[in-house]
Amino acid sequence: MQTYRFGIIGSGYMGRTHAEAIHRVPGAELVAVAGGSRASALSKDYKVDHEQDIKQLLVREDIDAVVITTPHSFHFEETMSALENGKHVLVEKPMATDKTHCDQMIALSLKNNLALGVGYHQRFRVNNYKARELVKQGVIGQITTIQVSMPTFAGAMKSGGFGGDWKWWNDPKSLGHILNSAPHAVDLLRWFMNAEVTTVSAFSKTLTPGIVVEDTTMALLEFSNGAICSLFSSRALPAPAFIGEEYRIRIMGTKGLIDLDPYGELKLSDVNGWHTVSQQPSVGHEGANSAFSDVRMQAYSDQICSLIDLIEGKSCTIGKGEDGRAAVEACLAILKSSSQKSWVSI
Repeated sequence: MQTYRFGIIGSGYMGRTHAEAIHRVPGAELVAVAGGSRASALSKDYKVDHEQDIKQLLVREDIDAVVITTPHSFHFEETMSALENGKHVLVEKPMATDKTHCDQMIALSLKNNLALGVGYHQRFRVNNYKARELVKQGVIGQITTIQVSMPTFAGAMKSGGFGGDWKWWNDPKSLGHILNSAPHAVDLLRWFMNAEVTTVSAFSKTLTPGIVVEDTTMALLEFSNGAICSLFSSRALPAPAFIGEEYRIRIMGTKGLIDLDPYGELKLSDVNGWHTVSQQPSVGHEGANSAFSDVRMQAYSDQICSLIDLIEGKSCTIGKGEDGRAAVEACLAILKSSSQKSWVSI
């Protein structure tokens, strides 16, 4: 079995997450880390090289693939540089902050015959995968309406012991919280239904004092299969989120209902009433002492395995460039709809 050698760009919470994921995967080896104030410490912890310059990491001949975990506005340039240097890429969501940049990333990966994966690790969570199976099997019939809830208490993450200053959250170059939160939901719904977002209507606000970027959105989405969806996203909470609502997807079909908590239970309602289909063990993503446990890391390790499948041309679950672009386009349409106070067609 071939061993794929990885480099990581970015050394924060997600950089460490992917370092641990690679460490856990047979057939994957972490070689070097670059970028960010914590790169030296991360490289020491995993006994790999610390490159002072990202370009030096990308020209190394002993690296086959690169994972990009930097703030959103850097994804385009770093992905393009990696592809230009012949590296396969897994870029964290959002893929970029401009859909034309996404197009260029996809085009270059195809031109150079390189894999381009996008960090949609939620595809690998127990309940999400099972929910997709239920939808694909027609258990709830034709999907008609969806409700997505994504309220995040930023204080929990900032006090979780991860380090860093989280300044990129408030950087106008990152565009807003919607690009950090909604791509996962948009991707899961597209993946469940094999349908695209076609129309968007939204109100986006900045509720946190002292910042200029969007931090709260109420949006309505229409999909190509006729399903309509409401999406609530906010990081302006003054206290911990509503219990069980941090990430919740409720789906109504013509024959039944799905209540999906990616961090709790997946429940199904049919003619026999409500029953539990599957249970996601506690992920523990809020604190540094639990975030790198077997439960949370399972999805990220599986994602690395799926990236290797993509590199080798095998059938795989990982989100691809087209999936990354679709979510970016939907999020940008949300911001545009709010700005123009009008529906936006995609």
